[in-house]
Amino acid sequence: MNYLSTRGAGAGERHTFSEILLGGLAKDGGLYLPADYPRVTADELTRWRTLPYADLAFEILSKFCDDIPADDLRALTRKTYTAATYCNVRDDESAAQITPLKTLGVEDGAPLSLLELSNGPTLAFKDMAMQLIGNLFEYALAKHGETLNILGATSGDTGSAAEYAMRGKKGIRVFMLSPHKKMSAFQTAQMYSLQDPNIFNLAVQGVFDDAQDIVKAVSNDHAFKAKYKIGTVNSINWARVVAQVVYYFKGYFAATKSNAERVSFTVPSGNFGNVCAGHIARMMGLPIEKLVVATNENDVLDEFFRTGIYRVRKAAETYHTSSPSMDISKASNFERFVYDLLGRDPARVLQLFRDVEEKGGFDLAASGDFARVREFGFVSGSSSHDTRVDTIRDVFQRYDTMIDTHTADGVKVAREHLQPGIPMIVLETAQPIKFGETIREALLREPERPAAFSGLESLPQRFEVVSADAQRVKDFIVANTGE
Repeated sequence: MNYLSTRGAGAGERHTFSEILLGGLAKDGGLYLPADYPRVTADELTRWRTLPYADLAFEILSKFCDDIPADDLRALTRKTYTAATYCNVRDDESAAQITPLKTLGVEDGAPLSLLELSNGPTLAFKDMAMQLIGNLFEYALAKHGETLNILGATSGDTGSAAEYAMRGKKGIRVFMLSPHKKMSAFQTAQMYSLQDPNIFNLAVQGVFDDAQDIVKAVSNDHAFKAKYKIGTVNSINWARVVAQVVYYFKGYFAATKSNAERVSFTVPSGNFGNVCAGHIARMMGLPIEKLVVATNENDVLDEFFRTGIYRVRKAAETYHTSSPSMDISKASNFERFVYDLLGRDPARVLQLFRDVEEKGGFDLAASGDFARVREFGFVSGSSSHDTRVDTIRDVFQRYDTMIDTHTADGVKVAREHLQPGIPMIVLETAQPIKFGETIREALLREPERPAAFSGLESLPQRFEVVSADAQRVKDFIVANTGE
């Protein structure tokens, strides 16, 4: 399997999975994608249907990664996806399923379910990919005797998932940027309370997009990136996206009895990485009817899928909401989808994303390209604080199930796209305890807190506040690498 950049620099260049594993952006500023998507046969779908999660992950990853020996890759997936790792919420037999499917009920003739993705170490879906990335990184670095300085940006859950996956890992340091005072108290405490010497938290004076822009700026300084061995775990990292493909297959198998059936998925989306994985699963041949993109008040993606206009917001126009992990106006992984939408034309992709930087967006409404959005199965919708609270309350009263704010956005939008007879699976994103203030508003009660997180917010916190300046972050990395 070979990989190329969405922006096409170095035409004819091809890279292996291991070559792009530790990096992020391509040298031309684009994102890596496989030269061709592998297709899944009907026989494979049938055989995979009964596999445990770790072995399903091996089968799918093998299609994208042919330069890690099969025995090693299988050992890595089995080391990662264990009931012991994914039992922070559940301690019953469903923990062994890793991502159990919870059916809520039938609405408008369609089964409505939640795919539970937040039973891992940090109670968020990011653990599903990040735990594997931590093991892959450690494996690759040990094999070549190298070290890595991970630079990432988070709006809430990516940071803690990355830090918990990398803490104590040999040869790895983590420098994580987050928007100062714009995460929930629980999210903040998860990250800042870590005292591991290889973990560094930087609170950026700005919004998430400022932090993400810094990561891209540092990644585009190729001399600095090479000298200080900078890698990334943000969803611009291809390995993270492909690891998320696995649970679309697992969810499909749990919701169907035969390969003749189709399902739809609704995905709460900010940076487009999670739903991009669904797009890839669909391109591989998984029978997906619709991919429903659910946004909050920061509705850049919803606007595009309704109108064909992609218009990023300035920092002053980005809302600070009660589903803060989606408070994003510049979705990094969106470029991967646009590349496929435009028939994999790197020159056009390059121009469009230059327009994003120079003009604040682009308009595909008048072109035939936008019509292809429906061919790819995409539809969308948005939520507000009021509808979010109403949905949390309704799901609890109707189904005795407590959901977090982002999952509530997903359920609200999913209900707008139900089709009789076609299961709708909402990807659960996090445990309610991470967003206690809104849960208390909706339900007038405290969310359940797993015992392992008792007293989290009262622990000492270690972080440094920095300005939204790439050079300031570079200086911090230099000062803390000892190189």
